[in-house]
Order: sequence, then structure tokens, then C-alpha cells
Amino acid sequence: MGIRSIRATAGAALVAAAWGGAVWARDFPALAPPARETQPSATVACVQPPEMVSWEDYHGPLQKVVGAFGRRLERKSAHAPHYKPGAVLCVLSLHDKFLLSVRETFDPVTVLGIAYDAGISQAENDDPSYGQGAEGYWSRFGAGLAGEASSQFFKDVLYPTIFSQDPRYYRLGHGSTRNRFLHTLEHSVVAHREDGTQVFNFTEWMGTTSAVVLSNTYHPDNKRGVGPTATRVAYNVGGDIGFNVLREFWPEIARKFRLPFRDQSEPGSSGPGFEKQ
Repeated sequence: MGIRSIRATAGAALVAAAWGGAVWARDFPALAPPARETQPSATVACVQPPEMVSWEDYHGPLQKVVGAFGRRLERKSAHAPHYKPGAVLCVLSLHDKFLLSVRETFDPVTVLGIAYDAGISQAENDDPSYGQGAEGYWSRFGAGLAGEASSQFFKDVLYPTIFSQDPRYYRLGHGSTRNRFLHTLEHSVVAHREDGTQVFNFTEWMGTTSAVVLSNTYHPDNKRGVGPTATRVAYNVGGDIGFNVLREFWPEIARKFRLPFRDQSEPGSSGPGFEKQ
């Protein structure tokens, strides 16, 4: 195995070892949403989202596949509490942001996607320094896993903490299809702060840029320079927008195919004056 291949595989192994233990030490199969949430202040109530949909909530053909995909979308979805005047969503602690990052990285759908991309990359001989055969495939898979881990860490933990932003997507859930689609585009540049206000989405752009720049260390054949880097950043932001479109319209998709879906219009709540619905 070449030095570059060893570097890529070793980097992914270190990430997996450090974060994997945290995942499996928790109840990973349940994959409950981050729930260790606190109130913004002693006088302002905060609303908690409901428990996340799991594959046990689905019945029918391919129920585990559909459930796993739905869970992947729901993990970073939030519904603004318009029905409770003055209320805001409970914020995520640093501990919860870290768990969110780990679960996003090691989600079965994510890992399968990385495995598929590694196969396509090998077939097209991207990163030719990795070579072919099993060694080349696992080097590409390791680089993909390292890239996913670093991206989630930057966008779910580091920058949301620095800028006090919520890393979740805030689903609009009402209005015309056009307005809801524009809302998903807006989310790429407008984020929610933990106090409920809105601000430029530093998390999305700085997190994506940091992950792309770091990826040059384990993708030795990447083109360097401002132009290629900007292209990769735009591509990754576009992928996030695509996932947010699915998050926005997932309730309608689920109902269209008669899949059980836990509506987020009646979440549990915490704080004075709020009772669990």
C-alpha cells in the first residue's frame, strides 16, 4: 500500500475509532434525536421536537429501507413553533451537537452512499494515486468517510457553537410549493440563532469550505486553487440544498405513499405554561 493510500485509510480509521466508540456507547439502534435541551432563559419557554420517526413506525414493503431514509431526513429537521406565540425551539447543547454529528456520519444511509461513491470513483479512476483493486477501493472509501466525518463536525459542532447557530433545517411546512422551495434555498444563506433570531448561515459556508480545503490532504489528486475549491464548495452546498428540499416535502411524500409519519405540529414542550400535547 502506498504512502498516500496509508494516509487516507489511517485518517479515516482514526476518525472512526474516535467517533465510533461514542456512537455505539449510546443506544445507536434507537437513534433518538438530540433531546438534551435547555431553555433559552428562565422566563422564556422552549418547545421540544417530537421523537424522531424510526423504521419501526413504517409497515409495508421495504419498511427498513424507507424508515432508515426517513430517519436520515428527520434527524436534522425542525419545525418552528408558530402555534405557540413567543415560543422558540429548545437549543442543542454542545453534547447534543456532537452526537448529531456522529449519527449523521455513521448513519447506514450515509455509509452506503460513501461505499457507492467509492465504487463509482474507482470505476472512473478518480484519485489515480490510490490505484485499483481492493486497496484502491478501501482507500477511496476511507477518504470518503473522513470527508463525511470532517464535514459533519464542522457543520454540526464547530461553527454552530462558534456562531451560536442551530445546525438543523427549519421546515416551513405551509404555503405554496413555490414558497416552500424558495424557503429551502433561503436556508442556505439564512440560519437560525439559538435565541430564535436569524443571521447569515456562517455554518453552511464556512463549514463546507473548511471540509473542502481539508479534503485536499487525503485527496492527493484534487486540483488546487481558488477556482476548483469554489466549484467543490458550490457542489457540496447544492447537495445540502437538495437534502433540505427532501426534508421540507418529506411529510407530503410520506403521506402520498401512505407511509406513517409523525406530524411535527404537535411536539412535546418544556417550560412554564406548556404542557405535553
